[in-house]
Formats: sequence, structure tokens, C-alpha cells
Amino acid sequence: MKTKIRKKSALVLGGGGFIGGHLAKRLKEEGFWVRIVDIKHKHEYFNHNDICNDYVAGDLRDPKVVEAVFRIETDPNHKDVIYNYNFYKQPFTNVEAFDEVYQLAADMGGAGYIFTGDNDANVMHNSALVNLNVVNEATKTGVGRIFYSSSACMYPEHNQLDPDNPNCEESSAYPADPDSEYGWEKLFSERLYFAFNRNYNLDVRVARYHNIFGPEGTYDGGREKAPAAMCRKAIQAGHQGAMEVWGDGQQTRSFLYIDECIEAVRRLMESEVKEVLNIGSDEMIKINDLATMAIGISGNDILIKNIPGPEGVRGRNSDNTLIKGLLGWAPSQPLREGMEKTYKWIEEQIAL
Repeated sequence: MKTKIRKKSALVLGGGGFIGGHLAKRLKEEGFWVRIVDIKHKHEYFNHNDICNDYVAGDLRDPKVVEAVFRIETDPNHKDVIYNYNFYKQPFTNVEAFDEVYQLAADMGGAGYIFTGDNDANVMHNSALVNLNVVNEATKTGVGRIFYSSSACMYPEHNQLDPDNPNCEESSAYPADPDSEYGWEKLFSERLYFAFNRNYNLDVRVARYHNIFGPEGTYDGGREKAPAAMCRKAIQAGHQGAMEVWGDGQQTRSFLYIDECIEAVRRLMESEVKEVLNIGSDEMIKINDLATMAIGISGNDILIKNIPGPEGVRGRNSDNTLIKGLLGWAPSQPLREGMEKTYKWIEEQIAL
């Protein structure tokens, strides 16, 4: 099987996940030839034809898998023809490097996965190993540019104790004190990518995500993020039910709709901005108020029941001063609008 090369080629690692699927779809719509690599054998919600030209189920902890998927093999007689990974018959010939690589693959989840402590070893080992393999192979093959998705979880816990006044300005990252092993791994990997930039001239872009949400993402099972969990709970509670919320509900967060996130990532990759940037919303909300918003969208009379549970830092909000100044980007829609879209999609999934 052969596929025509588009204007540019992009490799999306972790493209079988929520953000990766949406990003791959955007890239393909822009005219990129897109290869997705993910440990999952398929995207749970997207049709592969809509988001990529080549989908590879592979474990990025294995350096041999990373070596293979980083290479584009073209027809020796027709440079405009590329072979899909699944149809390689012989050793690599006529190999080219990807124009753009997006590294989103990580062992992660919501508060129920990250903050219990039960998954710390896997989170650190799996994600670090993936990034060590990826950054090395990206350097060897000479990719055009690579994006690494970091997280706001790497910000110091001591700057996020006040739910009404958290400090997540990019420059506040040090002295380092993340609230979870997930955050420590993200911080390590940021430094890893920039070390390869300094020593090997790898062209790197890094952004710290702040709670991205929307349709086509996990909404149950323990790895879902708060907006999806609140929507699901409001749907399942019925007309006069109760919704459980971990903690006292006074902890604060901000949540960015997926389309906004993808737009910010694409702007960063097309720019010459090399600073680490926050990608998130600065519309801060208490978790109980987020639950109330989901209840309002449902139209049901639901009681909020606060219970003990993992909740992370007391306050977190994206500081968008730097990204506004350097990229001219800011979220364009309020949280409520994204929640309504997400609620509708989850409602449809539950009804299936």
C-alpha cells in the first residue's frame, strides 16, 4: 500500500489519546501526512481515516519501535510516494525525517490516577523512558522540529496553597517543588529536551498544559479529568440524585477546551518562540462551582456531596501573560460553552 506525501509530514506520539487525536486531526486537515503512534491499537472515538494516514500500535518504551516509527521510507523511483509503517518488507532505504514531531505520549490520568500515589512508579518510569527514547531518536534522524507537552503539575506546590491566588507564571517553576511524581517527571523531561537543544541543536518547543477537556476523551474509569467526570456524574445522577465531589470543593482550577489548546500548539510550532509557555485558560473556578455548572447544564435537581478523595494542590490557574505577549493567543470562549459541548457528547456516549 502506498500513500501520497502531503506538503509536510508530522509524527504524533500518543495520537491515540484525547489531545493527540484532536491534534492529529487538525494536522491532517492542514495538509500534513500524519503518522500516529500509540500503545493502544486504535483511537477509542476517532476514525483513523479522519485523523491520520498511518496508525502504528507500538510501545514507545521500546527503543526499536521508536527507531522504526521515526523514519519515513519513500519509493526510490517516486519521491512523492511514502510507505506506511505496517507494510515495511525490507530494511529501511530512502529514509527521510519528519518535518514535525509532537510528543504527547505519557502515563497519566486525572486526580484519581495521579494523586493517590498508587501509580507513581509506573508514571515516572514509563513516561521518562518514552522521552529518553524519543529525544535521542529525534536527534539521530534530524527532525525538523519537535514539540513536548509538559504540564502545569510541574509548578511548585508552595505557590498553589491559596485557592484564590495561585502563582503559575512560567518563571515560578524554580525552586522546584511539584505536588506529584507526575509533575517531577514532566519537569525532568522539560530539562531533557532543552539539554538536547543546547548540546545537539534539536529544535524544541515546550508548553505546559493546564487541564484540557472536551469531546472524544476519557469520561469514566478513573483517568478522566474533572470536567468530564462532572458531566458524567450529572448525567448519571438523574433528576433528583447526588453528585460526589472529592475534597471540600473549594479548591480551584482552570479548564481549557480542546480546540483552543490545539490552536495554541500550532501557533507555537509555527513560531520562533523558544520559551516554555503555559497553554490554558485563566478563567479560574472552584470545583464545587464546576459541579454546579454541570448540574445547571443537565437541568436536573442534583445535590453536591463532598467526600474525602485525592484533590491535588489547593489552587491552580493558567497565567497567560507570556503567551499573549509572544504569540498573541488567548482563549476565545468561556468555560460554560466548552462544558455544554462536552456534556452533550458524553450524554450521547452513555446513551449508546
